[in-house]
Amino acid sequence: MYENYRNYGTFEEEYASIKGMNAFISKVFGWMFVGLLVTAGTSYYVLTNERLLTALASNLGLVFGIIIIELVLVSILSARITRLSYGTALGLFLGYAALNGVTFTLILLVYTGSTVVTAFGITAITFGIMCVYGYVTKADLTQFRTILMMGLIGIIVLSLVNIFVGSSGLDWLISILSLVVFLGLTAYDMQKLKSFYFGTEGDLVLRKNLGILGALALYLDFINLFRTMLRIFGRRRQ
Repeated sequence: MYENYRNYGTFEEEYASIKGMNAFISKVFGWMFVGLLVTAGTSYYVLTNERLLTALASNLGLVFGIIIIELVLVSILSARITRLSYGTALGLFLGYAALNGVTFTLILLVYTGSTVVTAFGITAITFGIMCVYGYVTKADLTQFRTILMMGLIGIIVLSLVNIFVGSSGLDWLISILSLVVFLGLTAYDMQKLKSFYFGTEGDLVLRKNLGILGALALYLDFINLFRTMLRIFGRRRQ
């Protein structure tokens, strides 16, 4: 893991290295929070704009089109992050956050306001706990990556199946599996930020781009945890 990249020297050198890593992680969290604010602001705008809301709710093709664009943006960021300029990477991330705010509006319509606030609070607490764990743990969480990815694929497959089956029991299973997977991914992605910092070996341009990729990963972990909490604890509108 990240210890392999560290050059242990004097106390001052080690302290400077850790200080630099913490500054890097702080910036990553800063962009993640900006992404969440963009998503929240976009959702609020759509919710308070009757024409947009009606168009979105009545046009399934539009929703699927936006989802496809979101997938394309994530694919570009993941596959070409080392070749993109910092401004382009940041723009793609914020663009994704805005589009996600549009589609997330349909989810928010299903639940009561108190449920959304409660689920958000629970998500923030659990997300914070797993981030702290991912930062301080000495365990190498990369050994769980394959299991987490298999779990993620399982969630996608089961969700597609349940669209046609409509089983409440299967929906509950999906929710529990999602909770475990995204909590694990949060800790894993948090620890991976250390590898991003030390693995760039002083390449500031690459480090800034990988910071955007890290912000995207944590953003997705938070959003998916939020969706899971809504499904588990949510009270739907009558």
